[in-house]
Amino acid sequence: MENEHFSADHFLSRSVKEMNPDEQPREKLMKYGADSLSDAELLAILLRTGSKKLNVIQTAHALIDHFRGLRNLARQDWQTVRVIPGIADVKAVTLEALFELSRRIEVSSLGEQVSISSPADAAAYFMPMLRDVVHEQFFVGFLNNSKVLTGYKKISSGGRTSTIVEPSEVLRQAILNQANSILLVHNHPSGTLKESSADINLTRRISESGKSMGIPVDDHIIIAGDSYISFRNKGLL
Repeated sequence: MENEHFSADHFLSRSVKEMNPDEQPREKLMKYGADSLSDAELLAILLRTGSKKLNVIQTAHALIDHFRGLRNLARQDWQTVRVIPGIADVKAVTLEALFELSRRIEVSSLGEQVSISSPADAAAYFMPMLRDVVHEQFFVGFLNNSKVLTGYKKISSGGRTSTIVEPSEVLRQAILNQANSILLVHNHPSGTLKESSADINLTRRISESGKSMGIPVDDHIIIAGDSYISFRNKGLL
């Protein structure tokens, strides 16, 4: 969270090396701890250098301001963040890797063996992957007899409002991964917390095909930002 009481203009015309030691991000972290740094200062440590026009802290501020906060910045891919002067390929890729790593850390906190015994369990696992994605994506999760998640597969990635999913591909992946049952998961980038008629029809098609093959659909979870809905809970399965 931003905790300074001054703007990026405070650093205008000064390189980081020209600042007092207590203002330099690396030295400040070593002396006072990471929690004493603002969002921009933490980003500045990762970026390392700025540009001819902006020092590294100003560059970090420009990133945060352009994307209206860290949350939106974390949603961007490496190509998109290059709009800021001083952010070339290496820095852009570093940022995308950082944000992906943070999502994986959140997922890893659930443990190596993830049991899906409720919609909340499913949402806790997939929400970090999908809540900030700007395009609709569809995943299938593979469960064993003990309802332990043995893996997952992204079936499709589409636009901001829809993606094409073939039920045959969902079941093919289930067979290849020796699933006893499957979990369907996709996101609504718009944040709409309601299933569409297309969502319902697709779920029914996959469920019917799965039953005929002895691979039932346990649930279909829709992630919409920090919230989710469960088809099982809503009686749609």
